[in-house]
Amino acid sequence: MSRFGRLISLALLVGPGIAVFAQNPKSIVQQAVQTELQAAKDDHSCWIYLENDRTPNGSVEQWVAQTHEGDLKRVIEKNGKPMSRADQRQSMNNFLQNSDARAKQRKSGQHDDQQAAEMLGLLPHAFIWTITGTRDDDTLLHFRPDPNFHAPDWETRVFAAMEGDMVVNNSQHRIVSLKGRLIHDVKFFGGLLGDLKAGGTFDVERRETGKSIWQITATHVHIEGYALLFKDISENEDDVKSDFQQLPSGISLNEAEKDLLKRGS
Repeated sequence: MSRFGRLISLALLVGPGIAVFAQNPKSIVQQAVQTELQAAKDDHSCWIYLENDRTPNGSVEQWVAQTHEGDLKRVIEKNGKPMSRADQRQSMNNFLQNSDARAKQRKSGQHDDQQAAEMLGLLPHAFIWTITGTRDDDTLLHFRPDPNFHAPDWETRVFAAMEGDMVVNNSQHRIVSLKGRLIHDVKFFGGLLGDLKAGGTFDVERRETGKSIWQITATHVHIEGYALLFKDISENEDDVKSDFQQLPSGISLNEAEKDLLKRGS
């Protein structure tokens, strides 16, 4: 699943309403992007959380423990059927003993992080931004495609065909949510290699799980169509993460397994 990764906002120096609307929206987004990219580089924390993921092909409920060696997953329910403790242990042990699987996961994670960073960097340039209001300590912004922007690759063509809204937390300069809707069909080589339908949506929700550490807590992607060159961009998926707890930064996979087995179910 493509992750839209780590985003931000700007601090208000004078009263909320006046200060926000005095800002240039594009400058707010540019500052947000720079801050989020730096935060992504600086954050080396590891977490354990409960994940519920649903796609047309099935559903998974699992505990996930992050380590610097990879993410270990304890599947407790698959397609509505509980997994036995024996099967849960076997699945984790298979991953621990499979160096190729761990290497593949790390490579995939690095690719996702790089893609998220590239998409994030495009936010100030691919869209025209307006400030639509404030809510408590948040700033509300709307974006629509900039007709003068030329997408550098095919993935970006899809991203840049979105219109939507972003909410940023003013105190910590972090993005709380990012929602978009595909406003027109996107075809590749006249539809021969891909045809994504207008109306497709994505919705990413984030919150602070630790001091100045923000995590994606929900991702909803509903895009209809097909794209042969990057299959993961056409999907229907609802992924929700909860019960975040921070782990020691140097935790090993074996230690993570012990921690996972302490969790319920």
